[in-house]
Amino acid sequence: MAQFVKIKPRLPKGMRDFLPATMLKREYVFGIVREVFQLYGFEPLQTPVMELYETLMGKYGEDAEKLIYRAQHAEGKEELALRYDLTVPLARVVAQYQNEITLPFKRYQISPVWRGERPQRGRYREFYQCDADIVGVGDMSADAEILSMVVTALRRLGIPQFTVKINNRKLLTAIGQYSGVPDDLLPELYRSIDKFDKVGADGVQDELLKRGISMDVVQRMMPLITAQMPGLERVDYLEELLGDLPAAQEGIRELRAIADHLADLDVALKFYEFDFTMVRGLGYYTGPIFETIITEPNLGSVSGGGRYDALVGMFRGESLPTTGTSLGIERLIDVMEILDLYPSAFGGTVVQVLVTVFGDELRSTSTQLAAELRAQGVRTELYMQDKNIGKQFSHADKKGIPVVALLGADEIAAGTVKLKRLRDGEEVTVPRAQTADKVRELLG
Repeated sequence: MAQFVKIKPRLPKGMRDFLPATMLKREYVFGIVREVFQLYGFEPLQTPVMELYETLMGKYGEDAEKLIYRAQHAEGKEELALRYDLTVPLARVVAQYQNEITLPFKRYQISPVWRGERPQRGRYREFYQCDADIVGVGDMSADAEILSMVVTALRRLGIPQFTVKINNRKLLTAIGQYSGVPDDLLPELYRSIDKFDKVGADGVQDELLKRGISMDVVQRMMPLITAQMPGLERVDYLEELLGDLPAAQEGIRELRAIADHLADLDVALKFYEFDFTMVRGLGYYTGPIFETIITEPNLGSVSGGGRYDALVGMFRGESLPTTGTSLGIERLIDVMEILDLYPSAFGGTVVQVLVTVFGDELRSTSTQLAAELRAQGVRTELYMQDKNIGKQFSHADKKGIPVVALLGADEIAAGTVKLKRLRDGEEVTVPRAQTADKVRELLG
């Protein structure tokens, strides 16, 4: 007999197992998000977990690309990497299947991605993203539809306090130009402002100075990005100061168009705001950008996205206007748990009824009953071990199975089934043909 070395069971850092009770909660959230995506007319797409290394590199920016996992087989000749997000794979798909995809192309994908980050609360090395994107629409109506969809998803999940923050990369460029930031230092400007939530205004100012931007430029810039005014008043404020700059004119026009479309979509002002400190770190954004913050409890961003009109063009002869978002499903699940937002009747098992077995001589009849219940759509577990009825009840109670079906010799002789609801002990005996209907009634 082969001898095996005992291995301590453990996971790599930042990776997780999900036992059934946890998976049911995750699938509940996935299900609501999927329903909302489809409500807005988005179609499902699936892409491989690995892409060619060249497909991913040069798309995200220097800081992000340090987190990409290489995935290489010992004898493989292709350089491969685990996907960092679902956006670059989408751009590849659109270019690769351009004769098979009808534009506008509205797709969603719910899949895991991998990043070599330092694990911490709400941040993992393997996690799911839920993306929805619109390819082929340059009008701001597409961006507004993405934002409306995010608001709808969070409201359906029952998230009580959140704000969708909206900015525009063109406005950030205009702020830099107005303040006197040299063109070659504009990327440094983006990286510094992107840290605003973590380090505050003073921290951003120090960061800009360290990156070689002079004090007079920084002092001219800070009032622009920190202006606190409601609604479109922030946009009006920037327009008064930056209105002569082409980048500002274009960015402001796009933000006003988004606000108009959001009004048509009946998205209330209380759900979004314009925030000129919000940057989005990835390098491929070209216009409007969005980020959703859960304000209580504060777990940071739970969605992010924006317009990236040039990315598809990196894989084909001409580019296509594209906008989209990614819901941070892992943090949303954390919030659902913290705030206890799952339905009150939410159980820890998929099973609705346990069919007991009184002995080997009666197992055939119990098996037949289980088959009948399943044929009528009742999620049924047939007890498969040789244990007494008390042990079978304990099994149902431990798993959280709500109803137990008893089919002893007396019930078989009478053509009946006894059902017991465990949460309150209610018992009822019904004709066998009515068992499925009575189980559903007991489940409420």
